[in-house]
Parts: sequence; C-alpha cells; structure tokens
Amino acid sequence: MTRIKLRRSLTVSVLAMLAGLPPFAPLKAADITPDATASGASPITGPSSGIRRGRSTGFPIPRFVSIKSNKAYMRVGPSMDYATKWVYSARGLPMEIIEEYGNWRQVRDQDGVTGWMLAPLLSGQRTAVVGPWYKKPVPLHYSPSRTSGIAAELAPKVRLYLKHCDGSWCDVSLQTQDLGGYVAQAALWGVYPQERID
Repeated sequence: MTRIKLRRSLTVSVLAMLAGLPPFAPLKAADITPDATASGASPITGPSSGIRRGRSTGFPIPRFVSIKSNKAYMRVGPSMDYATKWVYSARGLPMEIIEEYGNWRQVRDQDGVTGWMLAPLLSGQRTAVVGPWYKKPVPLHYSPSRTSGIAAELAPKVRLYLKHCDGSWCDVSLQTQDLGGYVAQAALWGVYPQERID
C-alpha cells in the first residue's frame, strides 16, 4: 500500500464538531455487527435489533468495504473544501465505514487512521489484510483446519480477496498471485468475528 501523508494535525473529534457531526466514540464490542450486504444492496429491513444504521444509506454502521479507485483521497472533513489528509494508491484495500454524511463516508484504515472519502471511491467488494498486529507470518491452509497442509506463509498486511467466510475460516485468494486457500478469520482485518460472507 502506498499512502502519502499530506496533513494530519487535527483530531477526529475536532473535525467532527467542525462538520456538525457528533464526536467520534471508540467502538464497543456490541457496536460491531456483521454486514454481508454490498454497497449497492438495499438496506436490511425488519424489527429493530439495536443495530446502528447509516443516516444516508440505512446500512449497518460500522461495516467493511474496499477502495474501488486506483487513487483515493481521504479528507479531514466531509467536503471537497477540507484539506487532503492521505492519498491511497491501493485499489482493493479494506476500509471500515464508521459514519455517513450525505455522499461522504468516514472511514478507518488498518492502521487506525480515520478521515472522510467520497462514497463512489468505495466498493462493496470484500477484501481483508492479514492482521497488522502479527509479528510473524500467518499460515494459508489448503482446507479450513489448523491441521491441514500449509500452502503459504502470509506476512502481516498482505491483501486478500474474501470469497467466503463461515465465522471461523475465510476462503481467500491473493490479489497479485494465482494462489488461494483458507485463513483463520480471527487473523484478518476486514471481516468481523463470526461474520459470514457468501
């Protein structure tokens, strides 16, 4: 991933206040809900289950998406009038949407950096990275079992396409090579614990 730092001087809470939004609060375990919907799907309907919904789309917040563009600008606030905070040149990088404001999405990357991106820069295509918290490679197994053979060792932050996740294991493929297999779901950033993706 190439990420260019342009400006990073204001805190998220101050930016939220400037944008007229509520200050950002850290996520609690209860706030993390699975989202198997793509960005183009219709909002989930039904009885209220305490899931927070985006004010613009009605989709669950937080939820994971990925960068659709070869160059995506993260701004310090939800408007083109705000300064650029980062430039991402990493198509397919997973991002977590944590707030919505019109056509803007407040996102968080794998390193915890937050800012605002235009919704058209983001895709419902699910991707993940090997957990940046790991110090050693994570095994890519031939089948969804810790006792199965190992196809490869994946370094932290390696980007992967998610084909299927059953809540414990994810069937993945590498973005740059014709190689796939299974990774323990808990070892990935870009999918929630126990989330199912078909």
